[in-house]
Amino acid sequence: MVHVVIVGAYGSAGAAVANSLAEEPDVQLTLIDDGEPGGGLCILRGCMPSKEVLSAGAHRFQARHDDRLRGDPPEVDLERAIERKDDHTLGWARHRRESIHDIAERPDAEFVHDTARFVDDHTVVAGGREITGDYVVIATGSAVDVPDLPGIEDVPHRTSADLLDATELPDSAVVMGLGYVGLEMVPYLSEVGGTDVTVVEHDERPIDEADPAFGDTILDCYRETFDVTIPTESYEKRVEPTDDGGVRLFLERADGDDEIVEADELYLFTGRRPCVGRLGLKNSPLEPGPGWVLDTMQARDDDRVFVVGDVNGKEPILHVAKEQGFAAAENILAHSRGEPLTPYENVHHHVIFSGLGVYPYARVGHSAESAEAADIDHVAVTREASDDGVFKTKDVPEGRASLVVGTDGTVLGYQGLHYHADVMAKTLQVVVELGLDVRALPDRAFHPTTPEILDGLFRAAAEQVDE
Repeated sequence: MVHVVIVGAYGSAGAAVANSLAEEPDVQLTLIDDGEPGGGLCILRGCMPSKEVLSAGAHRFQARHDDRLRGDPPEVDLERAIERKDDHTLGWARHRRESIHDIAERPDAEFVHDTARFVDDHTVVAGGREITGDYVVIATGSAVDVPDLPGIEDVPHRTSADLLDATELPDSAVVMGLGYVGLEMVPYLSEVGGTDVTVVEHDERPIDEADPAFGDTILDCYRETFDVTIPTESYEKRVEPTDDGGVRLFLERADGDDEIVEADELYLFTGRRPCVGRLGLKNSPLEPGPGWVLDTMQARDDDRVFVVGDVNGKEPILHVAKEQGFAAAENILAHSRGEPLTPYENVHHHVIFSGLGVYPYARVGHSAESAEAADIDHVAVTREASDDGVFKTKDVPEGRASLVVGTDGTVLGYQGLHYHADVMAKTLQVVVELGLDVRALPDRAFHPTTPEILDGLFRAAAEQVDE
């Protein structure tokens, strides 16, 4: 019997490990989580509740921007929006908890509702007793990364979790961070709250993983369509409270034209850091940091400890956390049998619900920049959303898409920043993962639909490959 202790069983990664091992006849499971109500970041404070409130903002945005409609645009009832979000969130969380508790009803499984702390290599204390496993899985997730900025401790700040619960929004806000969270939450502040938003961008443009034209497009969209102020190539120097209870942020700009921004509230959308502080890792050989988790999901310093999800610092994305959990479960079984382990590999597949989800960004596989960096012979084609009449008829004319194809015709990657780019990502994931030839993809549309943008990319890429 192989005893596996899972610390962080309610989260997506821990639950994936638990569900994968639950049916194994020779595995004993101890599932530990101190969550209250429990359910994991994505369910409670992440992608699921955020899409709930973003959708309310999207409805208002589209009504307000459609010149075929008359009358004042509707206002978002924040109390009703948050009430519905909470109702759905609690339901999703209950479903996750019940699935873990169902596993714990098995003869060789148990659940411990407590915080776990290492006391030696494979022994943790939880529920008032010591629990020793043959393997320990750490799946404790992540927390907001508060930047080390002078004055930050003297200024009240809000996070995305606070915004998801807010029934009142400020007249003005300064935001630190225009990554995934910022790109989703900034338009919500602007559209739903009518908030005057300034968001700081360290680089020339947002979306590091995108080819530059996509970052430029999102900048134009946010500045012009959502009326957001975005100083680029700017860095926070210090922050201080104002006399009226607001915030004053001092910026250093690359062009030498330093700036001071004042607002009612400060929002930190500054990324996340692994939650390891309460684990007592000083009592184990584990030393968190760059490279501390191998591609097999094993800890570098202990081959019987596996680290999955946000806590390993690799790629804080929900579907990745689940896949890492599945991979860890398979590798635990392989290691227990003395068999080789399989590194976890995934095709790049990210979606950002930018522009309130009306103009989402999606990338699957290679971008033109990453293909070039990998020294892959390829062709890249681009199409503007405004080239396709269907986007105009749906009153969503902004955006662009691109396709990267090997010179042998193999589809290597897709990027989209346009209406419905998020749902098109799944189709392109299948195409990329199966290594299909662009010349073999159907080039037809049975009626005017938004995927016509893909047909245009397929045609253009196939022509270049044949040439």
